[in-house]
Amino acid sequence: MAIKINIYNQKAEVAGEMELDGKVFGVPANKNLVHQAVVTQMANRRQVLAHTKDRSEVRGGGKKPWRQKGTGRARSGSSRSPIWKGGGVTFGPNRDRNFSKKINKKMRQKAIIMALSDKVASGNFLVMEKLDIDSYKTKIFNKIIEGMEKVLNKNLKPEAGAKKTGEKAEKLSKKFKRSVLIINDKKDEKVKYSGRNLAGAEIINLENINILDLLKYRDLILTVDGVKKLEERYK
Repeated sequence: MAIKINIYNQKAEVAGEMELDGKVFGVPANKNLVHQAVVTQMANRRQVLAHTKDRSEVRGGGKKPWRQKGTGRARSGSSRSPIWKGGGVTFGPNRDRNFSKKINKKMRQKAIIMALSDKVASGNFLVMEKLDIDSYKTKIFNKIIEGMEKVLNKNLKPEAGAKKTGEKAEKLSKKFKRSVLIINDKKDEKVKYSGRNLAGAEIINLENINILDLLKYRDLILTVDGVKKLEERYK
């Protein structure tokens, strides 16, 4: 089932309409599958930093401290023994640990589709006609994002008790910090460097779409070409 949605230009004005494919942007969520995809990606990103040296890696200790018999002390073969001060560590963490996990390609793609569908269903999804700026200007890019946020904030649901106090949606929107993920359909250095210093905003290319970024940021902005490419990829 197709989903109708407005298309906005960079001035946050309605520039037309388009239909989203229900097979990509209208899929009900499966929490277990999404959780598995998130855990897998986080595990594969994990860096193994903790490392302790065992007795073979600690420097020194090649000479036997004293002769085997006749000293009255316990026998010892190396000063790098784990029972010696400055010796190796027994059963300590090491860099050879592997935390990576595997997930089927179709399962990972399905989780991404569910995250996209949730953005559409919750009203945190916006389609831009194009995303293009002429110069490396954070101020210009920020102005574009502010316009898009005003459109997205209209979809915010009023909190409990808001009607009683007469609190408007505009005031409610101020309570939310910026949290927006922008997915560009092409590599654009001007867009990348103009928006990388904006707090609460993340810009990625379509090739780098992943479940963690989709869940981390509240709002999602896509271009028309980006929507079409996603539909072709996941349909």
